[in-house]
Amino acid sequence: MGYNTKEDSAEYLSKKSFFDKIITIYGRNAVLEALEDDTVSIHKLHFADSNRSAEQLIQMVKIAEKRDIEIAYHDKKMLSRISKNAKQDQGVALDIVLEQALSEEEFLAENSTFRILALDGVLNPQNLGMIIRSAAAGNIDAVLLPTKNAAQISPLVIKASAGTIFKLPIIKTKSLVKSLENFKSKNAKVYTLSSHAESDYRDTEYTDQTIFVLGNESEGITAEVEAVSTASISIPMNRGVESLNVAVTASLLAFL
Repeated sequence: MGYNTKEDSAEYLSKKSFFDKIITIYGRNAVLEALEDDTVSIHKLHFADSNRSAEQLIQMVKIAEKRDIEIAYHDKKMLSRISKNAKQDQGVALDIVLEQALSEEEFLAENSTFRILALDGVLNPQNLGMIIRSAAAGNIDAVLLPTKNAAQISPLVIKASAGTIFKLPIIKTKSLVKSLENFKSKNAKVYTLSSHAESDYRDTEYTDQTIFVLGNESEGITAEVEAVSTASISIPMNRGVESLNVAVTASLLAFL
């Protein structure tokens, strides 16, 4: 379909913006829990048409009908494409609307001052969920999350975040380096965490536009991200402890 007028273009961008906010979860327990939570905005419920009758499935249909949620039935192959996890979807998937998801341009248009946690290769879903929870509870305005080589929003992440993922802006990026460079062009300062840095994170004076970058659980910050950072800061350790879990580090930064 072509979009040749301003009205058509606006409609396309509106639809694209909406579907960029959709995340799909799968598995009968996770889907039923999400359906039962009235605070979760839901777009569509998907079933494999080969599913045998089961109490959980019946309950899902009842809740979906009560909440006026669209229900779609697919062959098993199509359902697996939707869930992207044929081995674990159990014939069920659910499209959730992540209302707080937005692009960096949208975020910058709405926020002249901010503190952001950017994640450079955080792979553990539980860590991601706990980072989001700490960010939401603390003084963080958004989490900057790469769409590749990083944990993505999943039932495990939602559970670990204790539902706070629906309260905090999530900025997704295809290139963390490019996004950091973009924020820097808008006067943001980018700080990476390193045990070798001389600057104590508690003694650094932060500006009104600050980004903290947390690295991979075992490898830390990548060289590409380190190259675009403004400075490196450290969390002093006692008793020979080398480092903290990335989610614990996020908690300390969230409450600065």
